[in-house]
Amino acid sequence: MGRGRATWAGMIGAVLASATLSGVAHAQDAAAGDAKRGKELSYTCLGCHGIDGYKNAYPMYSVPKLEGQHPEYLAAALKGYRDGDRAHLTMHSQASTLSDQDIQDIATYFAGKPLAPGTGARPGNVPQAASLCTSCHGADGISIAPTYPSLAGQHPDYIVRAIDEYKKGGRKNPIMKQFAGNVSDADAQVIAAYFSSLAPGLKTENRPYTRFGEPPPAQ
Repeated sequence: MGRGRATWAGMIGAVLASATLSGVAHAQDAAAGDAKRGKELSYTCLGCHGIDGYKNAYPMYSVPKLEGQHPEYLAAALKGYRDGDRAHLTMHSQASTLSDQDIQDIATYFAGKPLAPGTGARPGNVPQAASLCTSCHGADGISIAPTYPSLAGQHPDYIVRAIDEYKKGGRKNPIMKQFAGNVSDADAQVIAAYFSSLAPGLKTENRPYTRFGEPPPAQ
């Protein structure tokens, strides 16, 4: 093992150790989420996250799938957009007025039934470019702790975009920034293709029919 790779292995070991402790606290927070209230609060969110294949306009990339994601991670991401740790004007505007409880309820609603670690089908070979990623995000694309995002079935262009944002500082996470800084554009494509191909995977939340609060039309 090279010196750089050994350093990464040590850093990942420390992160995994802390994840076990932090995951317990976050799981307690997730239990307080009210999915019914979250659905009521999510009517504007579903304008993007409730449409399969919907794209962010500029730069153009797929809006992420959220159903099956860990609510703890979704809550942390929303707080990041609200507090300025993640750079995205629309998401900041949407999250800026949300309380911590609002965020927890929305995260619980969108997560639905989170993908469970160890339930995915592990492929035969993990690409070298993705080998370190699996330490946290799982070889089956289902993360080993609720504070990390599951990546199985996620849009590949969204994964590439996320890596680029960590690399350039659009998302403030010291571990991911250092990791992403060593990922070439070609390797980012390999990582994205690998995780996006895994099943079972994340899904797009179905947007319920709404027209000024009216019920769906009779069939």
